[in-house]
Amino acid sequence: MDNSQSMSYNAGQAKGQAEVKKDQVVDQASNAMQSAKESCQQAGQQMMDKAHGAADAIKDATGMKK
Repeated sequence: MDNSQSMSYNAGQAKGQAEVKKDQVVDQASNAMQSAKESCQQAGQQMMDKAHGAADAIKDATGMKK
């Protein structure tokens, strides 16, 4: 293999490794975003449940719940 072929091979190797690394970073970011989304949805559901419970408690205390 001459010097030109060796340089071309090395450039191809570097490009392939960079693409793999980029894909890994994108996957990690996507996973982090999905996790954050799920956490927000869970927190929102908990807030709604607490608000519903508070409304029921007020209804019970005021005799409005039938």
